[in-house]
Amino acid sequence: MGKTAEAIAEGVSIASAAARLTIRNRILVGTIANDEPFDVAGFGPFARETLISLAEEQEAAAELAKRQRKKAWGKFSDPDGTHDYRDRDTRNLRKRHKQYVGVAKELRRMADDPHVVRTLVEQSRDAAWGDVEANLQRRLRVEGMRPELDPDYDRMRAARMQSIRLVDLPRLASHRRRGADDHAGDPTDAEPDVAVEAQGRRESGVDLSELDS
Repeated sequence: MGKTAEAIAEGVSIASAAARLTIRNRILVGTIANDEPFDVAGFGPFARETLISLAEEQEAAAELAKRQRKKAWGKFSDPDGTHDYRDRDTRNLRKRHKQYVGVAKELRRMADDPHVVRTLVEQSRDAAWGDVEANLQRRLRVEGMRPELDPDYDRMRAARMQSIRLVDLPRLASHRRRGADDHAGDPTDAEPDVAVEAQGRRESGVDLSELDS
């Protein structure tokens, strides 16, 4: 289980990371999806509520560990499962209870410290902007990419051309054949114009007669 203080510090670190993730997501939704202006003070209450919610989770886990320890007391038979604790587990369950309580206490202290809350919001904002910046950079690279600058252009070009030949062109030819069949069934135009028929064999500069071979 390790030392209690180290375990509490690690638990607080994990909970803080979870809080930043939650606040970051709220910032992204509020400022981008809902087009709301960003204000550090405006996100303060939500950050505080997030810390308190995480503290309550730790308190619930501490209470569970306490009940499990009492239930395991004096039981020396073989366990039936992973969470079927016995008397030999009571020491670890007591440590676990203390760790959960310690993490919850620290999270509540953080929630009551305006400086900590503000710092947490600012860190979450930086994380949110990092996501936006990364997405913009990826989009700019894709939209602004020229063939000579794309290291995978030659390799992917063969795959794209094969997709055109095996999928797009046959689909286009099938579409043109259906159009020709509908046109042939029209009694008002029994003799199609030769020039139109010849033109119908090309679509977007592609000679569809090549597909017949």
